[in-house]
Amino acid sequence: MRLHHLIHPRDPFMPNDLPFSKYHVLGNDYLVLDPTRTPFDPNPRIIQALCDRRLGIGSDGLLLGPLAVSTDPEAFGLRIFNPDGTEAETSGDGLRIFGRYLLEAGHAKDTGCRIDTLGGVSEVRFLASDGSQVQVDMGRPSFRAADIPFTGIASHLEVLETPLFLPTGAITITALSLGNPHCVIFPGEVSPANARRLGPKIENHPEFPERVNVLLVEVVNRQRIRIEIWERGAGYTPASGSSCAAAAACRRLGLVEDRVTVLMPGGSLDVEFTAEGQIFTTGPVQPVFHGTLHPGWKY
Repeated sequence: MRLHHLIHPRDPFMPNDLPFSKYHVLGNDYLVLDPTRTPFDPNPRIIQALCDRRLGIGSDGLLLGPLAVSTDPEAFGLRIFNPDGTEAETSGDGLRIFGRYLLEAGHAKDTGCRIDTLGGVSEVRFLASDGSQVQVDMGRPSFRAADIPFTGIASHLEVLETPLFLPTGAITITALSLGNPHCVIFPGEVSPANARRLGPKIENHPEFPERVNVLLVEVVNRQRIRIEIWERGAGYTPASGSSCAAAAACRRLGLVEDRVTVLMPGGSLDVEFTAEGQIFTTGPVQPVFHGTLHPGWKY
């Protein structure tokens, strides 16, 4: 692990009046906890409780940072947690949200910054002075089975239009890594119901040993695709930075051009590919509120 975690264990796990911020990208929402303001121990039970939409604040995940990074003193370290308490390698929407938080909190300059996650270092660029439009360099996708990881074929092969066997029969998948694992399918019916039906079966399939994000894709034309999303550790969500993975799979299969608009229930994001295969994604970030957790809250 490359991050120095600025987290101090204590009992209880949280200070009273825990300050937090909440943002969303097209309905995909995250909490931001800043350890430069107050210490926080990312205990899975607490993360689950904070993300609970009935008993906690409610969110699709939690962002913990900025943290110091020994290998790049100019980068802001970030840990990303799913609402089930597990830790994620990276998140396109999480990077966008965290970038805006860094700008608003005065940590980052007005042009952009670098953010270091378990999935690597990402360049973040602010296209509006207030951080309301953010572009993220998501790197280059890898379709190699070992990089995802996917155990259904030899580790050196690419997972392109490969059969995956479910109890109900075989489906055809394309899988890739963008620092975290994604599985793309073209099921014919791209609907919330189908995402909820297939998503958990594919997410937890034994041939994805680290689980996987699941993307149901319809190619509208060579510049537009429509997707439904089942996120690893979060479930059904109306929007996600996983849209980049859906676009990357379509490009690899020759179905779209180098600029793609990804339509999701929550809205649309723009994805652009360089000649070398680098992925840039652009979209909005909306603050929801800044607040403090009530000292009497129990999890």
